[in-house]
Amino acid sequence: MDPVRNPYAPGAGQRPPELAGRGRELDVFDIVLERIARGRPERSLMLTGLRGVGKTVLLNTLRSQAINRLWGSGKIEARPDQSLRRPVAAALHMAVRELAPRHRAPDRIDAFLGVLKAFAQRSTPTGRSGAATKLRDRWQPGIDVPAASGRADSGDIEIDLVELFSDAAAVASDVGTGIAIFIDEMQDLGPEDVSALCAACHELSQLGAPLIVVGAGLPHLPAVLSAAKSYSERLFRYQRIDRLDRIAADRALCAPAEREEVEYEQKALDLLYEKSGGYPYFVQAYGKATWDHAPRSPITAADVRVAAPEAEAELAVGFFGSRFERATPAEREYMRAMAMMSAVEGEPGAVVRDDMDAAVPTAEIARALGRKPASLSPARDALIKKGLIYSGERGTVAFTVPHFGRYLRTQPA
Repeated sequence: MDPVRNPYAPGAGQRPPELAGRGRELDVFDIVLERIARGRPERSLMLTGLRGVGKTVLLNTLRSQAINRLWGSGKIEARPDQSLRRPVAAALHMAVRELAPRHRAPDRIDAFLGVLKAFAQRSTPTGRSGAATKLRDRWQPGIDVPAASGRADSGDIEIDLVELFSDAAAVASDVGTGIAIFIDEMQDLGPEDVSALCAACHELSQLGAPLIVVGAGLPHLPAVLSAAKSYSERLFRYQRIDRLDRIAADRALCAPAEREEVEYEQKALDLLYEKSGGYPYFVQAYGKATWDHAPRSPITAADVRVAAPEAEAELAVGFFGSRFERATPAEREYMRAMAMMSAVEGEPGAVVRDDMDAAVPTAEIARALGRKPASLSPARDALIKKGLIYSGERGTVAFTVPHFGRYLRTQPA
């Protein structure tokens, strides 16, 4: 098969040639946008799921839907070492720039930009580590108007964000549209920033203002939001993004192949689903390797078996290995114990499988390692901070990456 015509795209956040199995999420967002346009109350949206299920791709697609409806939009990626103030200011600046050409009163745009500039410049003089911020590191937004005074510049991120979002929504109302802010890796926001976002979304929902936040994060994102504000479970619409079912996974492989006049045998699709587990990133990785190894159409199960080791080797280096290398020896020991406990034996002679939906009790990990649970807390907390594991329920942990336990069991101790 011609590798130049290979249609599959196993990249981080890279849209696959066929966005299969996400029709429900796209339809729901269309309804949200339409309801807000008609002045109906709606909640902001949170997408949750493991790594590799396509949250970032879906987030970008939802943003395209908003842009197509002439909404103002901006996107940021949260980082654990960065305050929300600077990136959200940049995102709102972009969103309002998209609306400005349709606004009849340039003075209203300038007035908002003055508030936005004041908000952006009202950053704390020290970072989260407590180190003083150097002058050259202080961000200056590219806004020509002078900073306003007395609005969104108190220094309290919760107060300021409520005022800023309210003013931005008013600008969107002037042009009969809305603003959507998209936040990827939302679980990495600091507690104060999460609390501020919840408060701002709460205020907007009460006012029926046309500004929504669309977040994406790991499965424990709802717990992060709930810890910040007790009402957050009622504040957002949560959508769990999971692996593809068999029909959707087959479509993700077959639809782009058919456009290249290539077909799959049924047994090849059976084996590809078994190998990928239906996880979108893995579907693309195995599909790409299989295409490159197949000599002709139709693609057979034998082609899949020949190509699978190459796909697995690439995943071992880029998807699994890069994460494994970030862990310290103590953290790797902790994860290996998790991996052994996530292995589930089937019938005699059956292959070990991973039950990725089942969390592992931290007390049992300590017992397996012969340690006291308290002594393992630093390793557990560091792994959570690095995004390698998450705690969806108190006293349990699970991998953020599908099939990571299987990978760890192949690594030498």
